[in-house]
Amino acid sequence: MGILVPIKRVVDYAVKIRVANGRVDTAAAKHSMNPFCEIAVEAALRLKEARAANQIVAVSVGGAKAVEVLRTALALGADKAVHVDTGDAESVPLGVAKYLKAIVDKEKPDLVILGKQAIDDDANQTGQMLAGLLDWPQATFASKIDKLMAGLETIKMQTPAIITADLRLNEPRYATLPNIMKAKKKPIEKTSPKELGVDFTGKLVTLTVEEPAKRAGGVKVESVDELISKLKEKGVIA
Repeated sequence: MGILVPIKRVVDYAVKIRVANGRVDTAAAKHSMNPFCEIAVEAALRLKEARAANQIVAVSVGGAKAVEVLRTALALGADKAVHVDTGDAESVPLGVAKYLKAIVDKEKPDLVILGKQAIDDDANQTGQMLAGLLDWPQATFASKIDKLMAGLETIKMQTPAIITADLRLNEPRYATLPNIMKAKKKPIEKTSPKELGVDFTGKLVTLTVEEPAKRAGGVKVESVDELISKLKEKGVIA
């Protein structure tokens, strides 16, 4: 069984995001693999170690720096990496899903495992859109994968299929230093939307980004009556 694992490069989850000139300032921010994608990679690795799969292909859609997370996937144990170079274009779920469909048509995997969402846009749409484009069954928010997927609901389905990984699914491993060094020398297949035969122009444009307003300091009250009075002053209750 072949497994395709789409992964995304995002600002590291531990970095405090800053907004400058109406945009998220990512120039100097540390980037890493999306945490949900790490879980998807780990799930694929465990299936391979259990001899339920024989090949893992990692794929990332984005600019030149997307190669960084593909190197990480190779260091962890992926057999092959594919980079869909979209340059500086903003990635949107439908566009990514269409690129992934073209990769699926080419690679012919039996299973696609994705993170349920990326922490930069929190869209939680790509896996479902890909399943729709392929007309494949899907199991979302997976918390366990065996011969069937189990979570709050137990679902059994035939492959080929799409699975999106929840945080409860597993705890990702770390790549060892020797494997990191080996991954630097491994080839990464590069392609483009044009080569994939996908012509997609996103219709969503980010006009501006603003930080949320700073919260005002709280006020301590001495009694329930005083609390009710304060709430009435603020118009929270009548």
